[in-house]
Amino acid sequence: MSTVTLYRPVGQKELDLIAASGYKAFPPRLPEQPIFYPVLNREYAEQIARDWNTKNEPYVGYVTEFEVNAEYISHYTVQKVGGAKHLEYWIPAEELENFNRNIHGEIKVIATFRGRP
Repeated sequence: MSTVTLYRPVGQKELDLIAASGYKAFPPRLPEQPIFYPVLNREYAEQIARDWNTKNEPYVGYVTEFEVNAEYISHYTVQKVGGAKHLEYWIPAEELENFNRNIHGEIKVIATFRGRP
């Protein structure tokens, strides 16, 4: 099976739920979160984790890295949401369970950023 490497910036609460899954799945979206957006490059994920996730208690952001089935993810369109590096997929919240089934291996934490109160 061919896979694609994706990244996801997360805060502490989301990381705790990922850990509870054995690092195998992302948690369901909250009602105010209609999409799940994995990003295509580490630099963009680090920017979000560093600049957004560290702004609120407990002032920490993480970058996760994972592999997803290439054939599965090819059914989604890459979204450009800013500059050239700001690329992500928009997975509807109701499709997240199927997305999780297409993760190959474990979700790994590859970077941690800490902010200040």
